Amino acid sequence: MEILSPCGSMDSFYAAIEGGCDAVYLAGKMFGARSFANNFTNEELVYVINYAHLYGVKVYITCNILVLEREVSKFLEFISFLHRNNVDAVIMQDLGMIDLVHKKFPNLEIHASTQMHIHNLDGALMAKKLGIKRIVLARETPLEEIIKIKKYSGLEVEVFVHGALCVSYSGNCLFARSIGPRSGNRGTCTGCCRLPYKVLDEKYNVLNKGDYPLSMKDLETIYNLDKLIDAGIDSFKIEGRMKSPSYVYLATKLYKDTLTNYLKTKTLKVDLKTLHDLKTCFTRNTTNGFIFNEKNNIDDMSSNHLGVLIGKVILEKNNYVSIKLFDKVSIHDGLRIKDEYEYGLTLNEFRVNNKQVYEAYKNDIITFKVNKKINVDSLVYKTLSYEIDNNILKIIKERIRKIPIKMTCNISLNKEIELIISDNYNTIKVYGEKPSLATKKELTISLVSDKLKKINDTIYKIDNIEINLDKSLFLPISSLNNLRREGIDKLNEARLLKYKKEIVDGTYEISLIDYKKEREFSYLKDDNYSYLSKTIKRIPRVVFDYNKYKDNLYLVGELGALNKFKSFITDYSFNVFNSYTVALLNSLGALRITLSLELSKKDIEDLVIAYKNRYLKNPNLEVVYKSRWCLMVLKTNFNKIYPGSKYLVDRFNNKYLIVNKDNLTYIYDYKITTINNYQELFDLGVNYLREEL
Repeated sequence: MEILSPCGSMDSFYAAIEGGCDAVYLAGKMFGARSFANNFTNEELVYVINYAHLYGVKVYITCNILVLEREVSKFLEFISFLHRNNVDAVIMQDLGMIDLVHKKFPNLEIHASTQMHIHNLDGALMAKKLGIKRIVLARETPLEEIIKIKKYSGLEVEVFVHGALCVSYSGNCLFARSIGPRSGNRGTCTGCCRLPYKVLDEKYNVLNKGDYPLSMKDLETIYNLDKLIDAGIDSFKIEGRMKSPSYVYLATKLYKDTLTNYLKTKTLKVDLKTLHDLKTCFTRNTTNGFIFNEKNNIDDMSSNHLGVLIGKVILEKNNYVSIKLFDKVSIHDGLRIKDEYEYGLTLNEFRVNNKQVYEAYKNDIITFKVNKKINVDSLVYKTLSYEIDNNILKIIKERIRKIPIKMTCNISLNKEIELIISDNYNTIKVYGEKPSLATKKELTISLVSDKLKKINDTIYKIDNIEINLDKSLFLPISSLNNLRREGIDKLNEARLLKYKKEIVDGTYEISLIDYKKEREFSYLKDDNYSYLSKTIKRIPRVVFDYNKYKDNLYLVGELGALNKFKSFITDYSFNVFNSYTVALLNSLGALRITLSLELSKKDIEDLVIAYKNRYLKNPNLEVVYKSRWCLMVLKTNFNKIYPGSKYLVDRFNNKYLIVNKDNLTYIYDYKITTINNYQELFDLGVNYLREEL
């Protein structure tokens, strides 16, 4: 079982290693779903992969955006680069790229991104058919379903255990794309869910007390980690590629230590100091999440970092406030005073008993200057700890995590000096020059030991060293240094060898049907899921029971349906961005394929041309040319939190439609999107144009 840590920068990578992670996930400069993290150049990726492998840490690269036709060759080139440099797995969302990569590089391990919206057993089984080895489940998947998936799918299962949550099922959020060029499916989420909104009923009465009805609490499963371990989950994933190195270090350490201790003792023991420090670095209000069937995971009162409570205002006078402390503060800490409005500051100077100090403790009263009126009894929170950050930066700089090794050195007359190094998995031997009889200064065990122990600039520490030395021998000091360096280099090579991948060149082949050219219109009446062409029903995007669906043909929008039915029409929620995805869905039984709502006419033209040129066949494509976009699908039932909810209203007074159905909430755009000159799409090679009424 592994603790999987996020890395958005090089410092976060070192933080994850030092925190004790078993694996890391990160992105290159392209194709990752967190474009606004620092991310890594190709040169840095090579370094990171090798450095992590020396520690026995696996590296997964996120290549989990949807890929446009014009990007396919670059995408494939990047995947090939990662494979050649021994990456442990790539995390992917795009169905066509998964099929292409699996066939071209059959030895490369693929993990299904949470963006693939896998939430049921059939979805897992379909992923397995596509060559996927591990699935990152939708964060809404309950534990009982996870256990079933783990038991019957034969796949590795990865679940999020800590960090920020998306309010919408991942891969099903079009909010950012509806209001601008940025897209969550393309790695440029705008965080629309963290903005203020009003929830109105049909008569326009405001139903919410807080300003943030879409803002999810942060996931924190540490007190339920034993249940996840007992469920046999393979990987415990921490969210946070946009978070600080301190956050990454502390979250990794908290979950790794708790996991290790539970596996040893079968007792769940949580280090409260580490948890407290983690909350200081970043926390919202927390939830056990949908995984444990917690009902209300939304905190509409706040959308950002809260910090930890450390005091209360007891006096305000002449632009100075006095605060009674519940916990320690230090110079340069970040504070937030929660008054009628929030007031943030950096604690650059403060006093205790009229004396300037650099630290203060529980029950002390500190006084400092402010530039606004603060009310007595306002609560004070620490949002940044200078001490925590400094300590962790020191750990990162000193690289405290070390691999224990044993050394044995044999030095005899007329024999090459022998150095044996073992890390309990690998044993290597290196040989140096022959010693001579000493004429002046002879070798001593202490001298040899001192020279061999000079490995502080490596990832190793010596647990045991044994020196077998004959008397009256001489060797140059440089010979001992060279032997040590060669031994460490050989051990590094041995440790990296287990991660070396054999590159097998596969062949991309696929069997397809040729469709005749048509110019048809179809209509969808969403309130009863009826698709008016030959009256086909649309199956919801969240399904746990397919038994009630008995018809021959459905409009489907999630992966499990592909495993359940032999023929179907695929909806736009499959996020079809390129010709490879069209071909895959066709080969799996799709009679008609709806393209992503996010594609432009040029994107569609590129896709059709590539399809026809590669396969020498016509696709059977459908485009939604007029609709009110469904922007989000929420497992949160808005009607239970805000009874009678009808509209979500943003800062510009745009009214988004709220539809509560089957215990889910669908949020629709305030505007109807129409493709201008839509008849041109027929000329591009689209067979069906759809209006959603």
